[in-house]
Amino acid sequence: MSLGIAVIGTGRMGADHVRRIDSVIGGARVAAVADLDADRAREAAAGIEGCSVHTDPAAAMDAPGVAAVLIASSGPAHEAALLEAFARGLPVLCEKPLTPDPAGTLRVMEAELRLGRRLVTVGFMRRYDSEYQELQRTLEQGELGRALMLHCRHRNAQSPPFFTTEMLIRDSVVHEADATRWLLGQEVTAVQVLRPRPSSGAPQGLGDPQLVLFETSGGVVVDVEIFVNCGFGYEVHCEAVCERGTASIGAGSGLVTRGAGRAARAIPEDFTVRFAEAYDREVRAWVDGIRRGRVEGASAWDGYAAALVCEAGVRAQECGERVGVELPERPALYA
Repeated sequence: MSLGIAVIGTGRMGADHVRRIDSVIGGARVAAVADLDADRAREAAAGIEGCSVHTDPAAAMDAPGVAAVLIASSGPAHEAALLEAFARGLPVLCEKPLTPDPAGTLRVMEAELRLGRRLVTVGFMRRYDSEYQELQRTLEQGELGRALMLHCRHRNAQSPPFFTTEMLIRDSVVHEADATRWLLGQEVTAVQVLRPRPSSGAPQGLGDPQLVLFETSGGVVVDVEIFVNCGFGYEVHCEAVCERGTASIGAGSGLVTRGAGRAARAIPEDFTVRFAEAYDREVRAWVDGIRRGRVEGASAWDGYAAALVCEAGVRAQECGERVGVELPERPALYA
């Protein structure tokens, strides 16, 4: 039988997941959707047979046939929805960040620990991107020697109106925080943020772009250029500098046109285009795991570790100094 999923939040990301579950991946169906905007929820569910529409996440989780939950609402709403799912014993795929701050993420992790079993998968979709997976395998095999540095670029054409300087770290660089840990198998131990003059294309009061520096437990230095109002498209790059060579991803290999003395390659407009295949793989793997009785992928611990890195990053934004990351002992459930 198809796995019945309740999708919480039907904005851009949630609506894309509804489409994905309904028409791209197999073995699952959208059994219910919930959004504070009832019209938006109805629009997302339109044409999906048997899909009920709600404005209350708990009601959607209680809908007939629901056996799993996908949370794509705004970050501040995640904790309450996660705890509702825990109360019902439902496995959850939660978009990043797990919660906007480490305190909330710790409460979620402690609630899961009390249950004694994993229910949460955090939506760090880069782990499912074919280029990131190839880079991770290359680093793990060690043919280029030990990694010494990572150079990362994370660019968006334009930030949404509500975007804040703090969100550069918590909502954008959080991806690099997780990718660094996953690619290297090391923890981030310190963060520093350098702030050039803001771009004239950035909204008033938004400190964009910034350069974020990570230090890791294995002695690797990572630099992240975060620029959310670059104006020309969505780009994510990562280059690993190793002892005997380098490996890089994100250059793009799509259609190149040549004419009038120029060569041009299209740049994705946003993350839903650049990482479309990764999102498909992520949700498919999550569904397949649940159908086998397993919860896999990035855990609540991974969400907590990333949240602590981001908290240090926000403090570094404010003080302009290097800020250490204090990571507690990993609970056995997440070993």
